Amino acid sequence: MSPFRASAGFTGDWRHFDFAVEDGVATVTLRRPDKLNALTFETYADLRDLLAELPHRDDVRVLVLAGQGRGFCSGGDVEEIIGELQRMKSAELLEFTRMTGAVVKALRETPLPVIAAVHGIAAGAGAVLALASDFRLLARSAAFAFLFTRVGLAGADMGSAYLLPRLVGLGRATELLMLGDKLDAERAERIGLATSVLADEELPGAVRALARRLADGPAGAYSATKVLLTRELDMDLGASVELEAMTQALLMTGEDHREFYRAWSEGRGARWTGK
Repeated sequence: MSPFRASAGFTGDWRHFDFAVEDGVATVTLRRPDKLNALTFETYADLRDLLAELPHRDDVRVLVLAGQGRGFCSGGDVEEIIGELQRMKSAELLEFTRMTGAVVKALRETPLPVIAAVHGIAAGAGAVLALASDFRLLARSAAFAFLFTRVGLAGADMGSAYLLPRLVGLGRATELLMLGDKLDAERAERIGLATSVLADEELPGAVRALARRLADGPAGAYSATKVLLTRELDMDLGASVELEAMTQALLMTGEDHREFYRAWSEGRGARWTGK
């Protein structure tokens, strides 16, 4: 545990999804397969709170997001969320929308690499969870749909209008967010929304292999790369170069950089510690 963690212990039981940690890989599996893993108020809150805890654990180096059953996540539950929203006042509605946005912000700002393992549908908020991940491994059955305008709301939700244009360009993002049409795995790969597309039966193995590579690699270097990619989106070149110079100088004092040189000198593979 980080010495900078507060006195409260880590949460042992997450009731609204499955959570497991094995050899540095944390896996969150949404578990409402009868509802295509539709999100509830409680699921959002648990995701937000888990993401706040993960960076302080010393047993986690990578996070995998997945869904049970026929799909990744169909978005917010129409009955349990949208129905309830009709009865809320503006202050409660703002509290809810800030909570959903906090999940996406935490996914981008956590120093851990995040892999979305997407099969079947990833719609609405489910599509944004995948969008906010660092890697999106798609089964051929996968499909995205940014459905917000289809329910009479802005296509810009949960940070999607910030993230999507930076990934696929403004024109494609306008099409996807405004029209809300379904996007299959092949087209997702063509426009840069997918890291890779695999046969459905190959997806679990590919996710495990990537998670293992990240967990066994130089965690500090991966973390710094993610943080810089996120921060530099809104910087000018001068600020970016300076931030990168400071970061590299810091990492040059780290054990992993020294280990690389020792391993190179001895003609062996590096044994990364993440320090």
